[in-house]
This record gives sequence, structure tokens and C-alpha cells, in this order.
Amino acid sequence: MKRTLLSTLVAAACALGLPAAQSQVSDNVVRIGVLTDMSSLYTDLAGRGSEVAARMAVEDFGAQKKGLRVEIVSADHQNKADVGSNIARQWYDVDKVDVIVDVPNSGVALAVNQITRDKGKAFLVSGAASADLTGKACSPNTIHWTYDTWMLANGTGEAIVKTGGDSWFFLTADYAFGHALERDTEAVVTRNGGRVVGKVRHPLNTQDFSSFLLQAQSSRAKIIGLANAGGDTTNSIKQAAEFGIVKGGQNLAGLLVFLTDVHALGLPTAQGLILTETFYWDMNDQTRAFARRFAAANRGIHPTMVHAGVYSSVLHYLKAVEAAKTDDGTRIIAQMKSMPTDDPLFGKGSVRADGRKIHPAYLMEVKRPAESKGAWDYHRLRATIPAERAFRPLADGGCPLVGASEAKK
Repeated sequence: MKRTLLSTLVAAACALGLPAAQSQVSDNVVRIGVLTDMSSLYTDLAGRGSEVAARMAVEDFGAQKKGLRVEIVSADHQNKADVGSNIARQWYDVDKVDVIVDVPNSGVALAVNQITRDKGKAFLVSGAASADLTGKACSPNTIHWTYDTWMLANGTGEAIVKTGGDSWFFLTADYAFGHALERDTEAVVTRNGGRVVGKVRHPLNTQDFSSFLLQAQSSRAKIIGLANAGGDTTNSIKQAAEFGIVKGGQNLAGLLVFLTDVHALGLPTAQGLILTETFYWDMNDQTRAFARRFAAANRGIHPTMVHAGVYSSVLHYLKAVEAAKTDDGTRIIAQMKSMPTDDPLFGKGSVRADGRKIHPAYLMEVKRPAESKGAWDYHRLRATIPAERAFRPLADGGCPLVGASEAKK
């Protein structure tokens, strides 16, 4: 586990006119725990980059100038719920961590979600996807920031069905994320008149997809939906090419494809893939400026939407600490929900009663090699999904935190 002191209390709080702001911050330090995948299939899309993004948020907030002492710790959850749970308990009980961020694994995230609620701390999810985090498992201590399985299904899935991909076979990662993505996409397919002809589930971090791909190929489904992510997605796409699946007339639907996945695949293999994002580094001057800083600190790797979500959520969290004058987890999450969000990566947004952060989503297509103007220039925008349509309606999630009056909004 790594600990980094990002900003120190450079003067007495009272000298800066901040006595109230500091008086209710436990032990006069705000501690942020970046719990992520440092060594496996999600390391490029999250990993050390998530720690970099958190550090950038602290710097841009100006914690040092405001007399706020902030520490960041980081750890590798190894994509194991028991490992992630043990780290969370250690951080909360012993290391006095106030908030955990990122967690790119839905199984780990759902476990940490419950622990955070029990401990009265705060949890800002960027890397995990399961929409259950704002549904049946919603918590007054958790905000789901960047994307979720409902958004992915209703972005990529609906677009593909409406353009003729009406028969599907799912190749699904066999854990909470894959199950939720398959479930949400199947609902979209059937609602739009399509049908699911079969499905198969593979272990997390699989190296050999041959048997699964042969089943998908023999199904004769028009679309093979990849309900997986990271290294599992890139490996399944590469091996599908070796089997000649696309040349044989079937198409692959990468239901969660990150910028780093396209980079790993290369444009000759990834070209034409349709995907849904909530952030792309080349959208405007502000996102490009962020990407330059981020890449310089992260081995040249450009930011994914997970990294952007870590930055945005930590920035809003620190604004809430300043406004509420406390780092109490339950109170801070309530404060974050009460304040509009605004940052250079996602623009203006809000956090709903169920903990869902609301912002637009973007339907993207991977460029052909001839269209790319240089390194990391991989996506072109097909459509913008407005914030009010990008995520599941508040009334449909089954979150116990949502009252009848709020659900009608």
C-alpha cells in the first residue's frame, strides 16, 4: 500500500481565516484512498492513472492555499472482493481514511459499498459499472460517478439494435459487472424487438476464449455482445479476428470499450467499433489541456473516462468538505448531492437522491487508421445522449433512498 502526502497545512488555520472549516475535519487531515487494479486487466484504464487523477484534483482545488491538509493512499484490490474488503476496513478503522475512490470491479465495489455504509464513511465509484449501486444496493454513503451498465446498454446496445443488429449472443465475464451488463443489454435488445439466441460466461481475466467464441460463432447471431472489459475485451476481440468471425458475417459489440483498449488493439483491429463514453480527451480545449497534464504524469497514457471520473468526483468532494466544514462521510455525501457539480471534464451536472451522478454520454465510433491524426486520436462522435436520458430514470432503479415524490420528477 502506498501513501502520498499531497498538501500540508502551511499555516495555522485561524491565520487563513478558516477556523470553522478545519475544526470539524477529523484529525485535521482529509485522507483519500484510491482502491484500484494496479496489476491486472484493468490497470491501464484505472490503476496508477486513477492515483494521478486524484492528485491532480487536489492540486486544482488548491488545498494547500486553503490550509487544508490532504493525504492520498493507494492499494491494489487484485479484483478480489475479500482483498478489497480487508483493505477498506484497514483504511477506515486504522488508517483513518475518509473516502474511497475508483474501484474498477463491481464485485469489489458492492462489498466496499456496504462496508462504507456500516462505517459511516464516503465512497465515490468511478471504475465499477453495476447499476445496482444506485438500485437495490444504493447507499446514503455512495455516489456512482462516471458510467454504469444501464447507460452502456441503452447507448451502445440500443444503437446497434436500431441499425439491424437484432439477434444477439452474449459472451459475459462471470461476476457482478458482467451479469449486470448482460442483464441490462438484454432488456434493451428485447424492448427494441431483438432477441437473444444464447449466452456463455467466462472467468475473469481469461487468456483463451476459443471455446466461448466457437459457441458464439455456431449460434449464427448477428451480434456477439462482449459483456466484459479491459484485457478480457481486447483478448476476445483479437481472438475473434483469428477465428474469422467478423469476416464470416457476424459483428462484435464491445459493450464497454475504453480508450486504452482501443490503444491496445490498434486501429486496424478496432476500427468501426461502436462504444459509449461519458468522457473523451479530445472533446474541447479543457479536456485536451487535462489530457496533456495527465499523460505527462502517467507514462504518456491518455485519460480514460474512469480517470476523468476520479478527478471530477474528488474535486467535488473537496468542494463539499469546504462547504460543509466536515469530512463526516454521511454528511459529505448529502452535501455533494445538494450542490450542483461543475468541472472542466464533465461540465455542469448534479447528483441524484439515489447517488447517481448525472451528465451527458456520447456514442462514439473508432476511427479508421486513415482518419486518425496522431497518437490517441481514436474516436469520432456519432451522437450525444443528453444528461436527462443518459442514465436510468430515478423511479426505475428500486433504490430505497428515493421517495415517492422524488421518483415522479
